[in-house]
Amino acid sequence: MVTVTVTGFVLDRVGLTFAEVADLDLGRWQLRALPLAGSVGVLAFGYALSAWLWARMVVEMGGPRLSPLTAVRVYMVANLGRYVPGKVLQIAGLAWLARREGVAPGTAMGAAVVGQGVALLGATTVGLGAFFGPNTTYRTVGWVGVALTASFVAATSVPASARLLERLWRRLAGERGGEGVPHDSPDPVGRPGFGVRWTAAYALNWGVYAAAFWLLFLGLEGWSPFLQVGPAFAAAYLVGYLFVFAPAGAGIRESALIVFLLPVVPRDAALALAVAARLWTTIVEIVPAAAFALVEARRGPVAERTDPPA
Repeated sequence: MVTVTVTGFVLDRVGLTFAEVADLDLGRWQLRALPLAGSVGVLAFGYALSAWLWARMVVEMGGPRLSPLTAVRVYMVANLGRYVPGKVLQIAGLAWLARREGVAPGTAMGAAVVGQGVALLGATTVGLGAFFGPNTTYRTVGWVGVALTASFVAATSVPASARLLERLWRRLAGERGGEGVPHDSPDPVGRPGFGVRWTAAYALNWGVYAAAFWLLFLGLEGWSPFLQVGPAFAAAYLVGYLFVFAPAGAGIRESALIVFLLPVVPRDAALALAVAARLWTTIVEIVPAAAFALVEARRGPVAERTDPPA
């Protein structure tokens, strides 16, 4: 109900109604096969890169080194949990599945929670570009966002303040899901420059996602500069994430994407693109995740073990 209310409010502010959403005609586009195929490939690569970054965070937190294929399989299956409100199942599922690969639950969950926090900084870094597009209305907000992001990156690069921010983030993540997050895993944020290194890595990851959405835009609407389109996708994701009650940001993310695309395309085109983006991300994520889930199911239950292999 809250998701519907917030979505309806945003749509009303941009002059759209649920009736227009229901009457949406996705057949209005002249599809361009090459950029559309490229968007699927680049988006899939972005998901794989997210999985690899999680695996690297596991190593930095003292866990074992996972192969790229194993990291992608575990991460993608666990990602199915984010379609449930609250986002806790995504993190809990990651810890549960990683046990089979010799990763201690505290390490897997700690890497997911800390990585998720830094990923939001990366998404913010890329998404801020949406506030500096043709419409100058949002530029003040954009500059405030630049200042805040720079402050957080600087703070997470100094060991003492980074540890404090990590403890606060772990506590918030635990409270959101209604369960505590383990605090006994190794603490990589004590290393100088942690914030700069990982924010840069996740900004690159979100640059890949933004490029994938730009290719989708080219395949559906035609040419538009990357900086007017790509960052809008990251900014909309960030808005959707903040509303934890919405499964995978459903409704909220689309509403935000419409707002960020309005300076570039008419409102009906922005609405159609938001719907298409949801279908596109869901299919590219769920199809391989479902295949990996079948592999996991055939392997049987996770063995009861407490210590990972050396």
